[in-house]
Amino acid sequence: MADDVAVTKRAIATAKGDVVLVGHSYGGVVVSEAGNDTKVKSLVYITAFAPDKGESVASLIANPAPGAPVPPILHPVDGFLFLDRGKFAASFAADVRPDLAAFMADFQVPWGVEALQGAVSEPAWRSKPSYYLVAKDDGMIPPPAQRMIASRAGAHVTEAAGSHAIYVSHPEAVAAVIQQAAE
Repeated sequence: MADDVAVTKRAIATAKGDVVLVGHSYGGVVVSEAGNDTKVKSLVYITAFAPDKGESVASLIANPAPGAPVPPILHPVDGFLFLDRGKFAASFAADVRPDLAAFMADFQVPWGVEALQGAVSEPAWRSKPSYYLVAKDDGMIPPPAQRMIASRAGAHVTEAAGSHAIYVSHPEAVAAVIQQAAE
């Protein structure tokens, strides 16, 4: 996580004007940590984690609600996680064209196990306007958990039908939330 935050901070530093940080899924952790920069005017969480001080993805997913979907995360290989390709579409991209969901499964980016443990020091959502898009058909982060995360962060909440890959299946819903945050 520290590396992801450092890269994000470098991008913020090169921006010529105000910044709206957008994070999807684990990217919400990065947005929460990197968003305290004075150039950052607002935060957007797209079906994302928004940890509080001292929390990490690992702590947020430690006690799933009964009946919550179980993401098909495979055992780590060389310190990295992948989703089971055969279960990827159903859990991550259920409303994405089958050929595109298969492409996404085949070319998923590995996620470092250490990133799961990266704890937020001071969440930017405590001091920045925040916006949250709940994907109502998400098979990775349960919608009730998304609503709780958004409420706790005091975010302006929008809900839309869509999977965890709502940015692919319903980009107009994502763009509308980003537009709202930018205004």
